[in-house]
Amino acid sequence: MFNSILIGLMKKLMIGIVLGGVLGVFDGLTAWFTPEVRSQIAQIVIGSCFKGILTGLAAGIFARKVNSVPLGILVGLLVGMLLSFAVAQMQGKYYFAIMLPGSILGAIVGFATQRPPKAETV
Repeated sequence: MFNSILIGLMKKLMIGIVLGGVLGVFDGLTAWFTPEVRSQIAQIVIGSCFKGILTGLAAGIFARKVNSVPLGILVGLLVGMLLSFAVAQMQGKYYFAIMLPGSILGAIVGFATQRPPKAETV
C-alpha cells in the first residue's frame, strides 16, 4: 500500500519534469517566428527547456501536496508566467511572445500533474 502511494507521488513529480522539458523545447521553438532572434534559437530552446523543467518541478511538488485540478492549473500557469516574465525582463522586450507560451506550458503541466495516467491492469 505504502509503495503504491510513494510511486503515485513520484509519478506526479516525474510527469511534471519530463512534460515540462518536452513542452519547453516547443516553447523555445516558437522563437523561430521572431526573425530577429533566429540566430540564437539553440540557446533559446535550451533555456526554455530548463524553464519548462523548473515549471514542471514546481507543479509536481504542488501536485504531491494538493489534489485539486483547478489549483494545479493555476499554480502551473502562475509559475510558468513568472519564469517567463523573468526571461522577458532580461530581454527588455518580446514580453507577450515569451510569456504566452510559457504560461500555456505551465497550465498544461499543472493539469497533467494533477491527473496522471492510470496504470493499466491486465
